[in-house]
Amino acid sequence: MKKPVLRLVGGWAVFLSAFGFYLSTVTIQWSRTAVEIAPSYFVFARFLLGFLIVCLIMAFRRQWPRPVNYHLLIGRTLSNCVAVYCFYMAVRFTSVAEANILNMTYPVFVALIAWILLRSQHDPVALTMVGIAFAGIWLILAPGKIDFQASSFWGLASGLAAAMSMTYLNVSRQHHDTNTVLFFMFGLGALVILAVFHADFFWPNFQAIYYLGLCAAFGVAGQFLLTIGFRYVTAVDGSIISSMRILLAALLGPIVVGEPPLNAIGWVGALLLFGANAVLAVRRGRQEGTADYAMKPGHFKNCSLK
Repeated sequence: MKKPVLRLVGGWAVFLSAFGFYLSTVTIQWSRTAVEIAPSYFVFARFLLGFLIVCLIMAFRRQWPRPVNYHLLIGRTLSNCVAVYCFYMAVRFTSVAEANILNMTYPVFVALIAWILLRSQHDPVALTMVGIAFAGIWLILAPGKIDFQASSFWGLASGLAAAMSMTYLNVSRQHHDTNTVLFFMFGLGALVILAVFHADFFWPNFQAIYYLGLCAAFGVAGQFLLTIGFRYVTAVDGSIISSMRILLAALLGPIVVGEPPLNAIGWVGALLLFGANAVLAVRRGRQEGTADYAMKPGHFKNCSLK
């Protein structure tokens, strides 16, 4: 296919990945009316399914893991485990919309981490966008109040942990191929969740299998669509399209799961957060020289595994 067509396909793949990640959280909310399943069990199911798919792909290609730096692979795995667990806990204790919006704060935390750790990243515009993003978060969570509810920190924690996971991923991809990163993240991640939260697991009946499988399928589909999409779009375009999950969550919450809609102040906050993410993506693209760089196959440097 011609390059414009490939970019269009890639853009749609990234856009559909946002639906995959969103629907995985919707499934958790739907399950609460039928069966009691701990968020950790959903995380385990997602990692297990992802691990099985990666193993099948690697076996088909006769390509086996090639670890070089275990520190980076383990750091990526542990931070991603925390990110996904906190994300699903946020769905349980807040709402689908709030959990998705706060999970998409990770680009803001990435910029903040870069500002703190890297002098070369001391960009006043980026720091201003961080401030605007946090103002947006405040408007979403506590309009007219001086504090957040404790449950909201699950969503913020998922964004912070995802930012740490992204930082590890960006460095790890300089030493490892995509499948090696996924193999360790899904496989070791499933083992970590099993070891820490085994008391939450039970032998599932049909209903539990249905919701666990559906949540895992949506989450893994979202990740693979994101990975495929970033092969054909620029890192900047992909990051901006991914951030549209903020608006999707705010728009679809009342329709899909019957949640209260965001009020006008909440919508202002969501738009501020989306706008800050978009500006940060453009700034990062210019700094890294990626504004006109379409990612090569297997490269998903700016993707996250939610």
